Amino acid sequence: MHKIFTSALLLIATVANAQVDTTDNFDYSKFGEPDGVKRYCTQKVLNQSPQKIISIGFERNSSFLMPGVPLGGMLQAYKDENVQQVSALKAQINIPVISNNKIIWQMGANYWSSNFNFEKPASSQFASYLNNHTMTSAGLNTTIFKPLNEKNFLIIQASADINGLFHDFSDINKDALTLSGTVIYGWKKSEKNMIGTGIARTYRAGQLIHVPVLFWNKTFNDKWGMELLLPARGFMRYNFSTFNMLQAGFELEGNQFWMPLSNTKNGEVFIQRGEFKPKVMWDKKVSGFVWFHAELGMRYNWRFEVMNEYNGKKEAQRYFESRLGNPLYFNIGFNFVSP
Repeated sequence: MHKIFTSALLLIATVANAQVDTTDNFDYSKFGEPDGVKRYCTQKVLNQSPQKIISIGFERNSSFLMPGVPLGGMLQAYKDENVQQVSALKAQINIPVISNNKIIWQMGANYWSSNFNFEKPASSQFASYLNNHTMTSAGLNTTIFKPLNEKNFLIIQASADINGLFHDFSDINKDALTLSGTVIYGWKKSEKNMIGTGIARTYRAGQLIHVPVLFWNKTFNDKWGMELLLPARGFMRYNFSTFNMLQAGFELEGNQFWMPLSNTKNGEVFIQRGEFKPKVMWDKKVSGFVWFHAELGMRYNWRFEVMNEYNGKKEAQRYFESRLGNPLYFNIGFNFVSP
């Protein structure tokens, strides 16, 4: 696996360098615009943060309280559990399948694993299982950017994820699958301003919702800009240079996770986990197409509900809800970006 990953990185870097070298050999100022040729808008604004092809990062939350966890059994007893830390590994890859002035189509894969470590042996079956297993989300995604002309464009995104606390591969089942998607119609006002609106089907808030979205990337000047995809995320950007930038804003992330639990109605539950993260991010070019990424912020509990039934079923009932504490967190990683 390591050799395959290394080979893929070398291949992408070779292609990217070849593209840059080829471009540097031409002086496009010598050529005029051909008459009758239809022109299309691009997918970025000036000074925008680089698009990530491969990214990997490590994240850690500080300690917090998980109150009101049911102990199970005949008595309706509850206990507050102390989580010492949550460690997470995040990885993503997005590879262009088709990339030209008429369409950009990317295919990707993502992985997010979280390990909850409790301060002492957990009293409840739920907390004990969570302590001894990894909360995992892994899936495939695709994104299409389709310019219609110089001013208008479409963005279509879809993803399928398997989410759960699995003892082994045999635990994976259809109820662990979540499907998400977004469609946006937009306007490219200038090379510094593009805006769009649409609708999204998402589990970012922990449960399935359908919400309107606002997409807006704008560069105000050489230093300041903003990158919005509301309600999922929104950031103000400050460019120290084109290879060194600081962003401040927020991101909403989460999903619904399947989990076996023997003392419940169907022997399973579904954790609806949604996290609101106000944060500051720093991205800096290290060498070539490799960038360093660091972020610091707070993990605010948007939702942590445990349901007896799959979210899509009308008879779904809440097993319990916990108002988790809101710890600080940090994230560091590296990105391989597009040229």
